[in-house]
Amino acid sequence: MSAVPPRDPRVRLTWVQPEDLVGHELRQAAQDGRDAREIGERWYAAGGSPAPDRAGASEPPAPPRLRALAGELLDELASLDSPLAADEPTDLDAIVAACPHWPGPPESAPAVADRDGLSTVGRGRTPSATPSRLHAAWLGRAAGCLLGKPVEKLPLAGIRALARAAGNWPLTTWFTARGVPAELLAAHPWNRRSAPTSLAENIDGMPEDDDLNHPLLTLLLLQRHGCSFTTADLARLWLDELPAGRAFTAERIAYGNLLAGVEPPETARRRNPFREWIGAQIRADVHGWTHPGDPAGAAAQAHRDAVLTHTGNGVYGAMFTAAALAVAAGGESDVHGCLAAGLRVVPPHSRYARAVRLGIETARTEGEFDAVVDRLHAAYADTHHWVHVLPNAALLAAALTHADGDFTRSIGNAVSGGWDTDSNGATAGSLAGLLAGTPDALPHHWTAPLKNRLATSVPGFDGIGFDALAALTHQEALRP
Repeated sequence: MSAVPPRDPRVRLTWVQPEDLVGHELRQAAQDGRDAREIGERWYAAGGSPAPDRAGASEPPAPPRLRALAGELLDELASLDSPLAADEPTDLDAIVAACPHWPGPPESAPAVADRDGLSTVGRGRTPSATPSRLHAAWLGRAAGCLLGKPVEKLPLAGIRALARAAGNWPLTTWFTARGVPAELLAAHPWNRRSAPTSLAENIDGMPEDDDLNHPLLTLLLLQRHGCSFTTADLARLWLDELPAGRAFTAERIAYGNLLAGVEPPETARRRNPFREWIGAQIRADVHGWTHPGDPAGAAAQAHRDAVLTHTGNGVYGAMFTAAALAVAAGGESDVHGCLAAGLRVVPPHSRYARAVRLGIETARTEGEFDAVVDRLHAAYADTHHWVHVLPNAALLAAALTHADGDFTRSIGNAVSGGWDTDSNGATAGSLAGLLAGTPDALPHHWTAPLKNRLATSVPGFDGIGFDALAALTHQEALRP
């Protein structure tokens, strides 16, 4: 009888250990122009490692002396000035001042009744944020997220090989292991946590995911505090209702900072190398959905949310998404107009604006979407982590541009490009769902497996239907 190996007594947390953060901060410094070469030399000379490529923690954990050095170096890195700071402000007034085409206030419109007999206008906004349109947005977000879940963290070559082996390329339906050679599945295993609930053969409702948890938390935030909520209100809500283990990257760092007594917005800056990653962007949908026809209002609200955890380009991701969704919620039927509206709330000389413009221009140039993706990966794959907001922004803009409003192509493109597959699929599905306008306009094979049921650890929402979520969201859109 073989001996049972002893269980590791350590609690090995991802995305928080100082020794795992230094490499990410060194990469962030290189991206924003800070000269951190001397700090990097000290780190590697002491035995420090680069940032983990895909996982949130390295093995083995650092000895005490190296962990202490990591903390010191993180503080030194934070003190370095970035030459890009003037073009990439985080303060809202400075962002507005940097945007020459910042949207004006929405035109007032009289309240009208939609086919459900409910008023479709709130706070003087333009109509069209109907429960039916919002229902399609929730379903679209869920379907796009679920499509991307099994291939999250996989390299682009693995995603393409798995889909092609199943005869599903370009992506037009769910991933499946049926008919895929065992050796290919072994070479590119599905995401471990998602595989049991996100393949065609086992989908049974929408499983829990942070890309759906955060919109639920935003809805809960608006129910409790209305659109005048503060960043501190969001912080308290997280501490009350968000399990710490359901927060990742920048959100996990900010959560820990809150527990250590750090006040926002410093929560986004203290030892947080993920502050320009995608986390704030995935939290922006409800801000857009509840501001139909008001991209400026949506962007400003998303900013208050984002600065709990992010700075600069990380904040712009939330503002861009909220503004694009706001004009779609207000009745805009052209995806290209939505993306243009999103760009109007982003400083034009920022790296985020450049990423979105690159995605749009590449999608307009290339006929095949695989060629679009190859060009974007050539631009970003060697310099940015797969969860960083910039490559994902370029991919999202390219996916939506190339799909030209088609729902299946929108989520298929977003997921087929790799990187943060479930997050990009979710945001693409949200916008494409709004453009579709009604749940019936979405292909049945995407919505039927969701079974109008969402699993979540956010209190009060587990098992809720997407139709009920749409009604609750509509109520918040109408609140004065």
